[in-house]
Amino acid sequence: MTESQYQKKLIDQYTKQGYLVIKMIKTNIVGIPDLLLLKAGEIPIFIEVKGPNGRASKIQEYRIKQLIDMGFLARIDKCS
Repeated sequence: MTESQYQKKLIDQYTKQGYLVIKMIKTNIVGIPDLLLLKAGEIPIFIEVKGPNGRASKIQEYRIKQLIDMGFLARIDKCS
């Protein structure tokens, strides 16, 4: 499964669970995760999606930690 296929799978999965899923295509913040998941009454979730051979860059790892430190849920999700 490619990274884009896996990302689509995640979008569909979370949409079915009632989340508003925003694909972050181009932002003013370097390293921001690919997906932002929003649901009323829930803490926002940021997900960086990686393909089977993908690795997070240092700035992506930094942003994940930064978001967690700010109280958000954030993670790197790699397809298998």
